[in-house]
Amino acid sequence: MEQGHAHAEKLFLEKVWYPAFHELDGLYPEYEVDDFRDGIRFLDFAYLKAGLRLAIEIDGFRTHSSEVTRWQFSDSLMRQNHLVLDGWKILRFSYDDLKEKPRMCQQLLQQFMGRSLHGKKKESSAEEFLQLEILKHASLLKHHIRPSDVIGLLKIKKREAQKLLHSMVSKQMLLPAGNGTIRIRCYKINREKLHAAWDSSR
Repeated sequence: MEQGHAHAEKLFLEKVWYPAFHELDGLYPEYEVDDFRDGIRFLDFAYLKAGLRLAIEIDGFRTHSSEVTRWQFSDSLMRQNHLVLDGWKILRFSYDDLKEKPRMCQQLLQQFMGRSLHGKKKESSAEEFLQLEILKHASLLKHHIRPSDVIGLLKIKKREAQKLLHSMVSKQMLLPAGNGTIRIRCYKINREKLHAAWDSSR
């Protein structure tokens, strides 16, 4: 069972986390937390950065099968409730989704980071990779990128999308496009900065 769980954690790193963010900074495997019964438990992964505490759990099919006792099922729910009370955010992934739908898992994590980390005083590396995702998306569009495109990509609010785009303009990753001078409605990639952004992500 432990060997199978270790394989699931490795699969998460190789197929989901690293392709989504290209680094492991802030991510801790087998993270120890105090148990609500005054004992010790371990999270599969913990992401700790910019004031965010995210618990990532990987569930196999057996976790919810008939092999789990009623006491174990109840204990698992109460454990999660206490993590939430302690200020943790929780995301759970099935082993099958990691294996068969890694891109869906990547997008969910990216959307979560977009909502949770945007607006923090200190920009995190996760935000930087969200900006890289916006650049990649913009390069595939047949029109200049708009806030609505970012909203659809990251599933964030309009105000958050606009702030993210404004930050990219201040870094000269994007340039204002169109005829507007007061209200900017769309943006174009700054080609001079594009190659530098790609190189830094590798």
